[in-house]
Amino acid sequence: MAVKNEDMKNKGKITLDRNILVSIINLAAKEINGVESVCNKHRSFFKKMLKRYDDGVEIKFEKNGALTIDVYINIYIGFNVPDIAYRVQENVRNSLATMVALKPMKINVHIVDVECDKEVADA
Repeated sequence: MAVKNEDMKNKGKITLDRNILVSIINLAAKEINGVESVCNKHRSFFKKMLKRYDDGVEIKFEKNGALTIDVYINIYIGFNVPDIAYRVQENVRNSLATMVALKPMKINVHIVDVECDKEVADA
């Protein structure tokens, strides 16, 4: 017997661990062509020691319930930076909406480094 969605309202709550959100965001960013990796090089030594390792993703829940996400990525040389940043934003937004029904207010994409191929670096 299937339970209707209306019957399930107000019968409990769903909680998500921060690591689940970090994993979803991390995978969504890496799916984009041109993204080499998600990195946490932007943090200072002391922040790395005092704060947990979030693998290049910072999630902030504001007091008004808004969700702000910062993603730090490395990209390959030869790709359009604004295009990659836009595609990362859209993919993160769509992944969170479909997997956990969250709609972030802001998704900030920070390009930390540009990776060169060995052939390009040798030339």
